[in-house]
Order: sequence, then C-alpha cells, then structure tokens
Amino acid sequence: MTASEHIATYAEGWSQGDAAKILKGTAETYVFDDPNAGHITKAAFPGYLDGLKAIVEDLRGGAGHNQFMELSEVVSQEDGDQVTVWCWWAIPGTDIAGSGLIKVGAEGVVSERIAYYTKLPG
Repeated sequence: MTASEHIATYAEGWSQGDAAKILKGTAETYVFDDPNAGHITKAAFPGYLDGLKAIVEDLRGGAGHNQFMELSEVVSQEDGDQVTVWCWWAIPGTDIAGSGLIKVGAEGVVSERIAYYTKLPG
C-alpha cells in the first residue's frame, strides 16, 4: 500500500470504530498517544479502542449513530517518504472532539498524537 492508501484505511477504521481496519493501515512500530491514556502500542490498541467505545456508548445513552467518529479539516504535507497529516475529529452524539497529528511512512501509519478540545475549569 502507498502512504495515501495507509492513511485512507486508517481514517476509514476510525470513522467506523473498527480496530482491525485502523491497525491494517499501521506500521508494526505504531504508537497512539492519548493524553488521558498515555502511549498505546499496536498490541494494546484494540483494548484501548474498546474502552473508548464503552465511554462513547455511555455518553450517547444508547442513541444510535452511523459513524463512530467524524474526520474533517484534513491537511497533509509530504516530506520525502514521510507524510504528516493533521485533522479535526469529533465523536457524534458527544462533546468529545479534538485534533490529531499523524505520521505516515511507506510501512503505514507510524504514530498519532491527539489533543482534546475542551474548556478549562473555572
């Protein structure tokens, strides 16, 4: 797969909430960085996503949604054989939203670091 194909598979997996599809687009050394959960390895990712999906289901109160996550504002920049992708993401039916910084190489998505969009307390 090309870097574009890797990121397309990865994004589709997030839209569907499908860990197997997300991981199909990743490199063996993939690491997901969530400020609430820390660094998640490829091996630990399915458990992380299951936990996130449980939180989302609770917040949605059982309301059905066609998508797990919506992705928008996607911007990419090529630098040799590496592509950097920035995106805005939101989980429909919740207030959970933020941005992602994704690094993609020939072997697939190498890493993603997310940030949450939230108001500060007080």
